[in-house]
Amino acid sequence: MVRDPESRTTQDGKTVCSFTVAVNRRKKIPNQPEADFFRISAWSGLGETCQKYLAKGRKVCVVGSVSVHTFQANDGTTKANLEVFAEDVEFLSSGNQGGSGEQAQATQTADAAGGFTAVETDELPF
Repeated sequence: MVRDPESRTTQDGKTVCSFTVAVNRRKKIPNQPEADFFRISAWSGLGETCQKYLAKGRKVCVVGSVSVHTFQANDGTTKANLEVFAEDVEFLSSGNQGGSGEQAQATQTADAAGGFTAVETDELPF
C-alpha cells in the first residue's frame, strides 16, 4: 500500500474505503515504469474492515473487477487510471511486518441485506 486508506460515506449511507497499491513489474522494460498503481475501492463492511486494519506499507492481495478510466493531464497527455472494485482483500502483513507472516482474510459476501464481511479475528496477525 502506498498510502493510508481513506473512507467516505455516500449519500445513501454506504461506506467506501479507497487505497492505492503498487504492483512491481517482474521485468524491467526501458522507458516503462517499474510498478503499476491500482486504486482500490472496498465497499460496505469490507471497506470498514480495510479502514480499520490497513495502513501505508502493508502488503495486501486484492481480488476484484478492474476498470480503466482515461483523463487528460494538465500537460495535455492522456493518462489512464486503473481501479479495482474489491470483492476480497487478504491482509499479508501487519504494521510491524514487512512481508510474510500469518494471513487474515476479509471477504465481501452479498446477501439480501446488501452484504457483510466475515473476518476471523483469531487469525488476524496484529
